[in-house]
Amino acid sequence: MRTRGWIIPAAVLVIASIAAGSSAQPASPVAPRGEPPAEPVVVELFTAQGCAGCPEANTRVEALADTPGVIALTYAVDYWDYLGWPDTFARPEFAQRQRAYRRPLKLRAIGTPQVVIDGRRQVPGAGEEALKAAVEEEAARRVFPPEIEFREAGDRVGVGSGRVPAGGAEVVAVVYRPGPQTVQIERGDNRGQTVRHVNVVRSVRSLGDWTGRPALYDLPDGLAADEAVAVLVQARADRRILNGAVLPPR
Repeated sequence: MRTRGWIIPAAVLVIASIAAGSSAQPASPVAPRGEPPAEPVVVELFTAQGCAGCPEANTRVEALADTPGVIALTYAVDYWDYLGWPDTFARPEFAQRQRAYRRPLKLRAIGTPQVVIDGRRQVPGAGEEALKAAVEEEAARRVFPPEIEFREAGDRVGVGSGRVPAGGAEVVAVVYRPGPQTVQIERGDNRGQTVRHVNVVRSVRSLGDWTGRPALYDLPDGLAADEAVAVLVQARADRRILNGAVLPPR
């Protein structure tokens, strides 16, 4: 998976951040033909090992995971555990993240599988054609996002200048394991099946507010050798994702 993000020396990052303070960084809203979009489209899948309809959606999202210009993230939720199979990847905060999309997306309730594209729209059930169309439309939407740059040491990330959405914005770090993982399900609706996931999220937390001015943020420490970090600049009110970038495993 290739994303719009760079690893640069700390001195260069500081100089670039100061220079960026006077204006937002320009970006083409439509990528040239045959090239990935200037800023990645963030595809978030909310799924559960105990959900009978989820394996197909997992497959659809996995097919997108290596697409240039896409950041695909899989969040396992825990509200299916009551059927007798505790999801091995689920954490309460992942369901909380999903619930935060309910009001901005004008949904009566949440459920799985659910795919959220750039925090702007959902694709229930992740139908193949609908999912591809949503990603293509979002890839053409971006205009003047804040740039995201990783410090060479891998301990901090810089976010450049830009227009802050109404209600403010935050910088979110999503730690995940790149690539596929499989789990043998022993109970519940999917018992006897081997369920496959891609880019499974292990933790998610806010690094702080983004005020529209260049700033540095500390990345989560203690990362395992197989963990990557997706950094997202996200509106607090309507939850749209302004930009994202990935620091791969080191």
